[in-house]
Amino acid sequence: MSENPAASVRFARAADAEVVGRLLDQFNREFDDPSPGPAFLADRVAELIGSGAIDVLLGGEGPDAVAVLYFRPSVWSSGMECYLAELFVTPERRGRGLGRAMMDEVLDHARRRGTDYMMIGVDEPDAVARHLYESVGFTNRSGGPDGPYMFVYEREL
Repeated sequence: MSENPAASVRFARAADAEVVGRLLDQFNREFDDPSPGPAFLADRVAELIGSGAIDVLLGGEGPDAVAVLYFRPSVWSSGMECYLAELFVTPERRGRGLGRAMMDEVLDHARRRGTDYMMIGVDEPDAVARHLYESVGFTNRSGGPDGPYMFVYEREL
């Protein structure tokens, strides 16, 4: 039987906050990043979904994937900008098309919201994620394939 990952991508509701919190916690722990824990994340996600501050997509039957999106008006156009803050597919579901299905829906959703620019931050060692993003048209080169590398900087305050 063949899976259709695209058929299993849906929007999360505030009632899905517990599973979103669990997936986000699992994501950070896999990459040895700090996490405030699944309970805190669930409460925060419920609050942010409820306020309309974020859109969250879930994928797979588990669900087995999560994407978190922020939207804001663009300074450079009359459209919106979108920041894909998180994209995570559980290790046991990787390599089966679920990440691609998630990205396809992320892009379609962003277009429906009037977005004309999207950004993503990804760590250098995460070659699988970088390959996925590049395969759907993202680049880390300014001005074309031979342009200078772009960097994302961050700092805790």
